[in-house]
Amino acid sequence: MDSPIIKIDDKHVPLYRIVWVSDVPHFCGEDDCMHEGDYEIRLDVDDSIWTNSKDRDETLKALNKWCSDPRPEGDDWI
Repeated sequence: MDSPIIKIDDKHVPLYRIVWVSDVPHFCGEDDCMHEGDYEIRLDVDDSIWTNSKDRDETLKALNKWCSDPRPEGDDWI
């Protein structure tokens, strides 16, 4: 991976700060909710980023790449 930092919306976020990514869009039913239909990306220290489905999917791809085993398949060096 080139960098452990991903751009989500207008923010550059280190991947290691991401705790979880929502699978469904937010819906609370409150009249004044500003995040209805957005996806939550939960960060450490009780912080969240709200984004669209495209950025959520890109974040998941980056996390999968960052967290994957760097050894090629079939490599038996343990």
